Amino acid sequence: MPFIIKKMFAPQRQKAFLFLIKELEYTQKEAQRLIAKGRLFVDGKPMTRTAGEVEGEFEFIYFEPITRGLEPTAVYDEFVLFDKPSGVLIHPQNRKTPYSLIDELKYQFGRDANIAHRIDQETSGLVLCARNKESERDIKMMFEQRDMKKKYLALVHGELKDEMCIEAPLLRREDESAIVRMVVKVHQDGKPSKTEIKPLKYFKDKDMTLVECSPHTGRQHQIRVHLFHVKHSIVGDPIYGQSQKDIVRFLDKELSDKERVKLSGATRLLLHANELEFDLYGNTYKIESRVDFAKECLLYVNSQS
Repeated sequence: MPFIIKKMFAPQRQKAFLFLIKELEYTQKEAQRLIAKGRLFVDGKPMTRTAGEVEGEFEFIYFEPITRGLEPTAVYDEFVLFDKPSGVLIHPQNRKTPYSLIDELKYQFGRDANIAHRIDQETSGLVLCARNKESERDIKMMFEQRDMKKKYLALVHGELKDEMCIEAPLLRREDESAIVRMVVKVHQDGKPSKTEIKPLKYFKDKDMTLVECSPHTGRQHQIRVHLFHVKHSIVGDPIYGQSQKDIVRFLDKELSDKERVKLSGATRLLLHANELEFDLYGNTYKIESRVDFAKECLLYVNSQS
């Protein structure tokens, strides 16, 4: 478990954030942020005042990263890339999350390393991570300014014969049940969104097509919604292309694997972040995933048919 309760002792009365800076080598900003989040306990009660003081024994909830041996795909002085397996979270959802990619990153590259962007838990593939605070700032800026070229692979239902450019505005749905708050839809009031789709191979026996997706904007669930919009939803998608009843059942973890396969074709979303291309500090990088996603898709679909 990455989050552990660490017993600590302050021999004399002092500001709690100063103690954390000295003992755990946090910056002042980090120490005060963690205190404000209620990570420090005195006599069993959380301290939330960033200027609070400690003396004697107290407890601190400390993030101690663990490893499961996931090796990076590429390592450079300023950044590192991992091929994230499907099912692995980027960040822990709560203090009981047993493992996430941030564990692996910080275990291997230290506390200053941080993940620069996100992909969904069920999406596999490349995740770009900064190795220091400066590169983290610069890489995140690249994503914000759309200076990052991204290519995904997806297995979709039906035969897609021609290349297409989908330009459909996307809106986070705020109506209906609060439990489907994560669902995004094409709507005229949404934000401009653009995805280029290129068919790579049609599998006639499955009536499924492997496609390459190049998003020009970075909206939440963009590729998933756009492919559903053109009636080629991604195999394994438990949200887009499903009834609201089944979406709620999936989110409530009431949908069995067998039911999910029947509804969507797979027990995981068959979407993979396959390639990143960008310029950083005078160098151009084009990095591809090491995973043979087409082969993985066929093995996955065949095993469930």
